[in-house]
Amino acid sequence: MNIKKLLSILTIIFGVAITLPNTAQAQANGEGGNLGLGVMLGEPTGISIKAWNNSKSAFGFGAAWSFGRYDAIHLHGDYLQHSWLSGVEQGRLAFYYGVGARLVLADEAAIGIRVPLGLNYLVEDAPIDLFVEAVPILDLAPSTDFDANGAIGIRYYF
Repeated sequence: MNIKKLLSILTIIFGVAITLPNTAQAQANGEGGNLGLGVMLGEPTGISIKAWNNSKSAFGFGAAWSFGRYDAIHLHGDYLQHSWLSGVEQGRLAFYYGVGARLVLADEAAIGIRVPLGLNYLVEDAPIDLFVEAVPILDLAPSTDFDANGAIGIRYYF
């Protein structure tokens, strides 16, 4: 895969993320906007984008490098639902779950369905969130197979 194709794909992902509705408040205290950009470390490792639709739903996107069996570029997009946990003294903490798709751009490309499960902590008085997630995956092509991803990350909201 050439750099021109990769840049085109990343531009499309970022373009979709910034054109999503801008009506939510990602931060409970009004700090920051609805679009978060950051890094995720794990499998895969790369860029993480989150665009809030409202206080309970968001779209998550990733453009990363997979160090696992594919050793290739990994792109994903997820629809996420959040259940806010009570009893958190500072900031906000949510359990989230969702469904999405992934594309691994290896010699033999792979397409699969993702089911992300994670925790998302919104830092009080700062436009930052921290997250940890585990993601079971059902690859559909080139063959049917089970896989998993997992990552920790941080995003800045603007």
